[in-house]
Parts: sequence; C-alpha cells; structure tokens
Amino acid sequence: MRFLIWVVVNALALASAAWLLEGIRVTGDTTEDRLLTLTLVALIFGVVNAVVAPIVKVLSIPFIILTLGLFLIVVNALMLMLTGWLAGELGLGFEVDGFWTAVLGAVIVTIATWILEAVLPSKD
Repeated sequence: MRFLIWVVVNALALASAAWLLEGIRVTGDTTEDRLLTLTLVALIFGVVNAVVAPIVKVLSIPFIILTLGLFLIVVNALMLMLTGWLAGELGLGFEVDGFWTAVLGAVIVTIATWILEAVLPSKD
C-alpha cells in the first residue's frame, strides 16, 4: 500500500510541475493516456532517485559541502532531466526542456512531495 501511495505522490508532484512550467510536458491523446504516462514516469523517477541519485550524491559530496547543500538542487534537476530522457527513450510523452526548467521543476516536485507527504497519513 505504501508503494502505491508513493507512486501517486510522485505522479501528482510531477503533474504539478508540468502544470506550472511550460518546459515540462506530459502528452497523450486522452486524459487516461496522460494519467498512465504520469504513473509510468513516476515509477521511472522513483527508480532514478533510488538508484542513480545516491551514487551522484556520494560522488558530489565536496560540491554539496562547498555550496552548503545547494548543489542538491542541481542533482535533483539532473535526476529530473534523466527521467525525461528515459521517458523519451521508452516512448512516453514526458519532456523536460533544458536545465533551468529542470531546476525549477525539481524545486516544484520537492515542495509538492513534501506537502503531499505531510497531508497523507504516515506508515506508523
């Protein structure tokens, strides 16, 4: 059940970023297609954040320390860009245009995820 909630939270956070920014697009012929695309992209985003992000964060520890943690925004933006690229390679209708759009998108996704997890009941 927790996994399903986690996927829905990621999908809603990505949808909010796509809704607020012109440079992040979710395409599909119907609403159901767009919802399916968001769900699959949320899964990809979760795998990227679970597998790739920790490796990148460990390798960039000096930059994270030097920038007092602000480099984590860059890491999150790169993970969003990687998710967009992987979605494109898999034929999903999800696009992220450019680095600065990804930075703003990463901030929006982080804030939306934080809000949604605060509202939803915890696993305890």
